Amino acid sequence: MVLAAISIYTSLFGIFDPSYQRPLTFAACILVAVLVKPLVVANPPRTALIRTLFWLIDLVLVGAILLAVARFLAFAGDMENMLVDYSRTDQLIALTGVVAVIELTRREFGLGLSLFAGVTLLYCLWGDLLPDALRHAGFSLDQIMQGMWYGFSGVFGTPVAVMIELLFIYIIFGVMLEATGAGPALVRMSIRVTGRLPGGPAHAAIFASMLFGTMSGSVTANVAGTGAFTIPMIKKRGFSPAFAGAVEAAASTGGQVIPPVMGAAAFMMAQLTGTPYLLICVAALLPAAFYVIALFAAVYYEARRLGIKPTPEHELPVLTKDDWLRSLMFVAPVLTVILVLAAGRSPAMAGVWATLVAMAFGFLNPEIRRRPWALIGALAKGGVAGSRIMIAVGAIGIVIAGMDLTGLGLSFAQAVAGLGESSLLLSLILTALGCLVLGMGMPTLPAYLIIVLVMGPALTSFDVPLLSVHLFVLYFGVLSAITPPVALAAFAAAPLAEANPMKVAMLSVRLTLVGFLVPFLFVFNPSLLLIVEGFDPMDLAWGVVRLTLVVWAVTTGFAGFGGERLSMLARILRLVVAALLMARGTSVELVGLALALLILLFDFMPHRRPRWLGCASADK
Repeated sequence: MVLAAISIYTSLFGIFDPSYQRPLTFAACILVAVLVKPLVVANPPRTALIRTLFWLIDLVLVGAILLAVARFLAFAGDMENMLVDYSRTDQLIALTGVVAVIELTRREFGLGLSLFAGVTLLYCLWGDLLPDALRHAGFSLDQIMQGMWYGFSGVFGTPVAVMIELLFIYIIFGVMLEATGAGPALVRMSIRVTGRLPGGPAHAAIFASMLFGTMSGSVTANVAGTGAFTIPMIKKRGFSPAFAGAVEAAASTGGQVIPPVMGAAAFMMAQLTGTPYLLICVAALLPAAFYVIALFAAVYYEARRLGIKPTPEHELPVLTKDDWLRSLMFVAPVLTVILVLAAGRSPAMAGVWATLVAMAFGFLNPEIRRRPWALIGALAKGGVAGSRIMIAVGAIGIVIAGMDLTGLGLSFAQAVAGLGESSLLLSLILTALGCLVLGMGMPTLPAYLIIVLVMGPALTSFDVPLLSVHLFVLYFGVLSAITPPVALAAFAAAPLAEANPMKVAMLSVRLTLVGFLVPFLFVFNPSLLLIVEGFDPMDLAWGVVRLTLVVWAVTTGFAGFGGERLSMLARILRLVVAALLMARGTSVELVGLALALLILLFDFMPHRRPRWLGCASADK
C-alpha cells in the first residue's frame, strides 16, 4: 500500500530527489517482494531446520541489499561532484548487493535474466583473462562497482527511474482494473458478439483476453485471470484441450502489442524513442490488427475443419443492463488515459486519473459495494506486482552498466551487423532469435527493456527507423512467452486446459505464426507503421495486400482447410506462397502474388480446381 501511495505521489508531483528516492524505493520493493513471497512460501520446507535456513537466506539477501543501499545513501551527496573515494569495504558491500539482486531475480523470474546479469558481472571481473577475441582491458572492483551500484548508470540508472516515474502507476492501474471485476461482463459480451461464428467461444476468448492483456504487464497473469472463464467454454464447443489452452495463451500474448496501453510498454517506448505516446499507438495499430485477424482466422478455419457449428441461439447469453454497466468499468478508464494524454498532460498523470476512474466505476460491481476495502487491497496488490518488476529492472541496470563499461553492447551489435552486413533479413533473424532467448521467462516490461537496450543497436546500424526497431524487439520479446522451451504463457494455460504444456506451446506458436512474420514485414514495409518518415501510400497499400494474403495462406495451410479440407500438397503450396510473398523487393514476391490469386480463384470456383490443388478424397 505504501508503494502504491509513493507511486501516485510521484506520478502527480514528480520524483523528489533521484539520489534518495531511487535507492529508497528500490530497497522498499526488495523488502516487499521478499516478505510477500519468502523462500519458505516459494519452496515449502519439510523440516524445521530447513525452514530456519530458508529464513536466514532471505535475511542475508535483504540485509545485503539494505546495507548496500545505506552505503549508497551515505555517499549520495558527494556522488554528483565525483569526489568519492570508495574503500575496499564499500566495494565489497556493493558487490554483495549486486549478487543479491541477481539471486532475487533468479527466484522471481528464473534463469534467463539472472544468468545474463551474472555472466555480465563475471565478465567485468575476469574478462581480461579470456582469449583475445573476448578479452577486455581489465577493470578494478572499484570501477565495476561505481558503474553497477554507486551512481546512476547501473542498478539505480534510467530503467529504475522510468519505472518509478511512469510505469509503476500503470502496473497498479492494470491490477486495479482486474480487481473491479469487469472480466465476466467482457466475456459475456464477447460470447454474444462472436457466438454466431463456428469458433464462437474461442473467438470470444480472443476478444476478452486481448482487451485485458493490453492492460496487464504480465501474460501469465492474464492467462490465469481470463483463462479460468474462457478455456472451459472453448473445450465445451468441441476443441481439443491443447487447442483451448493455446488460444488463450496466444490471445493473452497478443494483448501486449495492442494499443492503447500495450502492457505499459507503449509508455516506456515513448520515453526511450522520444515519440509522443499517441503516435506510438497509431504506429502499433495495423500490425496489432493483423495479429488479431490472423488469430481469428486460425480459429475460424480450425472450427470449420473440425465441423464445429455456431453456438445455438438459446445458449448465447442475454446481455442485461448490468452487463453494459459493467463494461464501463473497462471502457471508462481506457478512455480516460487517451483523453488525458490528448489534453497534453503527462502519461503518469493519465495513469493516476485512469486508476482513480477505475476505482470509481468499480462500485458498479455489487461485490465492490459490499466490500469496498477490496479496492485498497488492489492498490496493495499493485504495489507488490510493481515490486517484483522492480527486481528485474535492477538486474537490467547491472547488465547495462556492464555492457557500457566493457563495450560488450557495441561489440555485440557490430558482430550481428557483421554477420548480416550483406543482408538485413539475416540480421533481423539473428536479432529475433536473440530477443526470444532474452525475453524468456520475463514479464513484458523488463523483457522489452533488456532486449531493446542489448539488441537495438544492431538494427539501427542498418538505418532502420527507430520506432520499427523498438516495435520489432517488443514483438519478439512478447512472443517469447509462448515460444518453447520456456513458454510461460503456455505453461500457465496448460493446467487450466488439462493438457500437455509443450503441446499447448507448439499449438500457440502455430496460431501466432503470423505474429512472428509481422515484425519483418513492417521493417521492410515501414509505411505499415503509418507515421514513419517517408510514408508512402502505395507502399502501405501493397503492404496491406501482401500481409492479408500471408495471413490467408498461413492460416489455411496450417489448418488444412480452405473452403474444404486440403490435401497435404495443397497445404504445402499455400505455405510456399506465404514464403514467396515475404520476399520483399524481388520478383519472387510477384510470383507469390500470382499464385495466391490463382489459388483464391479456385477456392471460389472449386468445381474448376485441379484435384492436386484442392482436397484429397482420403481427407474427407
